[in-house]
Amino acid sequence: MKEESIKNSDQAPEPVGLYPHARKVGNLLFLSGVGPREKGTKKIPGVEVNAQGDMVSYDIATQCHSVFKNIKLILEASGSSWGQLIDVTVFLTNMKDDFKIYNEIYAEYFKSNQPCRTTIEINSLPTPIAIELKCVATID
Repeated sequence: MKEESIKNSDQAPEPVGLYPHARKVGNLLFLSGVGPREKGTKKIPGVEVNAQGDMVSYDIATQCHSVFKNIKLILEASGSSWGQLIDVTVFLTNMKDDFKIYNEIYAEYFKSNQPCRTTIEINSLPTPIAIELKCVATID
């Protein structure tokens, strides 16, 4: 039987539901969907919301940097690292307007490590965000 364990980071934002930040199975680490929120708050870098909590404007570049920071925190807290990412699924809520900027920022972060990648446009995400990543990494 393969070793399996739940991994959570005390540095990354809390999950918005009943799920861990990551789960280790054998030498693979599966990350739950990670967005740009900040730990301990509902604040989302680069997002402006109205009184009802609906997103009225956002800066995709700021969200990208925040998501990548959160991914790195979870990887490191789990015993993995950025260079060990092997697969990334990216969910964007506005492919037409955001893909170019996201793709440029992605290239900055993945110069030396180039995991497989899939980018999908979706209608919405569980919180008022424009990007979320689902990742798989190796772990020693």
